[in-house]
Amino acid sequence: MSTLVQVNQVSKIYYRGTIEIPVLQNLSLDVPEGEFMALMGPSGSGKTTLLNLISGIDRPTSGSIVIAGTDIAKLNETQLAKWRSQNIGFIFQFYNLIPVLTAYENVELPLELTNLSKKEKKQRVEGVLNIVGLSDRMDHYPKQLSGGQQQRVAIARAIVTDPTLIIGDEPTGDLDRKSAEEILNLMDRLNKEFKKTIVMVTHDPHAAQKAHLTRHLEKGELMINGDGK
Repeated sequence: MSTLVQVNQVSKIYYRGTIEIPVLQNLSLDVPEGEFMALMGPSGSGKTTLLNLISGIDRPTSGSIVIAGTDIAKLNETQLAKWRSQNIGFIFQFYNLIPVLTAYENVELPLELTNLSKKEKKQRVEGVLNIVGLSDRMDHYPKQLSGGQQQRVAIARAIVTDPTLIIGDEPTGDLDRKSAEEILNLMDRLNKEFKKTIVMVTHDPHAAQKAHLTRHLEKGELMINGDGK
């Protein structure tokens, strides 16, 4: 199994005035292609920062992040935006759907940046809405959908571009147990059936059990079996 994500000796420091706030410290992490990995750790441990670095939303202070052979830390802002649109599918805790757009239109949105024909876009959108079990809800607006259904729309939007990597930031954090279980089963299916590589941040041990690999962060450092790096 080849390595899809290589995080090499990455540090991230934020600044508040002249005060340095180190978040990640010389962190290295490999994610094999086709893996479903959970990142766990207390609030403030650097989980979301690490996700943001892997997905190209933020840049490391030092170190390199290589994804499918591309060192994304070396891309300029324009290149990085294009790379994100082609390679990363995002699933957020609070869905981030646009309320004035239908489920179909929300899912179609990322395809506006592609050269697909209208027919191809329609096939893509209908295909992924079928995968997430919402073919009968494509004309509904977010407010007409339950939380679990909204998250399924968000997942359809995340996979409609056929991304290299799916990033989940607490994807079940705002859902009841039944809806959370449905979302986790769907993500498990995306990994097993569609061979999608997934990196998911979660506080929930039950959610982490769905992943095949779990890594723990403590104060910006990756812990292995609780013994440190």
